[in-house]
Amino acid sequence: MKRLLTPLLLATGLAAPLAQAANYQICNSTGCKNESVFAWPWETSTYAKTKYPVVFAHGMAGFSKIGPLDYWYGIPQDLAKNGTRAYVTQVSSFQSSEARGEQFLQQVQTILAISGAQKVNIIGHSHGSQSVRYVAGIMPSRIASATAVGGPNTGSPVADIIKGATEIPGLGPIAAPVISGVVNGLFSVVGVLSGEGSQQDALAGLDSLTTAGASAFNARFPAGMPPAANPCAEGAYSVNGVQYFSWSGTGGVTNLLDPVDIPLAAMGLVIPEANDGLVGRCSSHLGKVIRDNYRMNHLDEVNQIFGLVSALETDPKAVFRQHVNRLKNAGL
Repeated sequence: MKRLLTPLLLATGLAAPLAQAANYQICNSTGCKNESVFAWPWETSTYAKTKYPVVFAHGMAGFSKIGPLDYWYGIPQDLAKNGTRAYVTQVSSFQSSEARGEQFLQQVQTILAISGAQKVNIIGHSHGSQSVRYVAGIMPSRIASATAVGGPNTGSPVADIIKGATEIPGLGPIAAPVISGVVNGLFSVVGVLSGEGSQQDALAGLDSLTTAGASAFNARFPAGMPPAANPCAEGAYSVNGVQYFSWSGTGGVTNLLDPVDIPLAAMGLVIPEANDGLVGRCSSHLGKVIRDNYRMNHLDEVNQIFGLVSALETDPKAVFRQHVNRLKNAGL
């Protein structure tokens, strides 16, 4: 299909965005693949059949898919089964909010061009929340809704502490570039394995998620943010025609079989409010807050790792499915 579309894109001037940002995947009930086929025989219901496609933006250290490990573990497939045209994108695992936002913008433009959709619904997890806010701010006329899941919209104290460690006199300036280089190298390999080759910059990503970095980003992209005088309130539900939503969790150790639960719970101890291990509940607020206290930690929010989430809370796939139904009922 892409081969058939290339001459048309060249003729219409859309080949450049396609070449720069072709790394998105289209999802059906069995998985997500790098293809552009718009027949949907796997639908078993229309519960989540939105007017506009749904496009996902992953968080820091994220990717689309590596072997059996799917960042949005089973979520896009479940949505596709229920009628959603779902796309999974991939940007640099570590980069500034602006750089990741620009990469996501190019992929959204490509999806709009190839699908023929007038708008898309965009959903970001963690640092992906800044990506969807960036795109909604740059081209609101093509965005129906922007949803933040566990988004560090006012930054994270965890990032502040790590940033402070990189500035310890003597040790910090020496260790920071070494550690950053290792992280950049590792996630460059991760990017190649998952089909994405953008440059990594761990320090730029860290700076973006500090409270100071988030504040600078919010000054440029304030849509949907709660008022500064009441940061734990909701933000505007609609700005420039874009509907804003958010949800998050405050879970710690939710499944003893999950190896990341204890490290996440430990990191959450430095955050002076209920949190998911990396993001405080108030920091996660954007637009209409669906809920900010699911029994989920930061990875549970996207059904990770391998679906090892709390048995005492709603299945994350159901939370996404209900939200996309919400978008459908709103005519989005």
